[in-house]
Amino acid sequence: MGKRIVNAYKAVNKDQAYALNEAVKIVKANATAKFDETIDIAVNLGVDPKYADQMVRGVCSLPHGTGKTVRVAVFAQGEKADEAKAAGADIVGAENLVDSILSGKVDFDRCIATPDMMGMAGRVARVLGPKGLMPNPKLGTVTADVAEAVKKAKAGEVQYRVEKNGIVHAGIGKASFSEEQIFENAKAFIDAIIKAKPSGAKGTYMKKISLSSTMGVGVKVDSANI
Repeated sequence: MGKRIVNAYKAVNKDQAYALNEAVKIVKANATAKFDETIDIAVNLGVDPKYADQMVRGVCSLPHGTGKTVRVAVFAQGEKADEAKAAGADIVGAENLVDSILSGKVDFDRCIATPDMMGMAGRVARVLGPKGLMPNPKLGTVTADVAEAVKKAKAGEVQYRVEKNGIVHAGIGKASFSEEQIFENAKAFIDAIIKAKPSGAKGTYMKKISLSSTMGVGVKVDSANI
């Protein structure tokens, strides 16, 4: 391991779970790479997502955004296409957007569609689905209010979905953020996960939480005090 990582491990007691504000302080202090590292949160949940009543999926608006530039594509036409462009969408189209995606050009981070365009979006489901980009009404990405959906995506709304091993993770900011901004983003994400608790969850729902930066070490968060 490099000297920076060795020093980072010295600053963290791997057997200790820290209060959220302390964990944020440690992670930020050790994010010393030459680029602006992403701050990640990972939550280990007591669910088995292979059962429909234990699936955890949704969206969360972070109060300070993610610090990442989000490129948004929208399936829309007519007035809705104009609304999407005015709201800041990077790519807006219909048949031409389908052709572009099928040719392998998927240069966007979020895909939104108006309800009447879902038939067209469905033609590229095999491309967008595995990438987690397929428009979905449960995530607010199939909507008639495309302008609002575009604005939220641009402002730092993050999507989350529990993986098969029961872990939900997301980027919640950058190392250049203040400790308070990272803390508030982390709290907002954790609150969203708590509110998304499925009916089929049994026993301890929120088992483990950890924070880390792109090149840093993981820091355990005391989930009992969240």
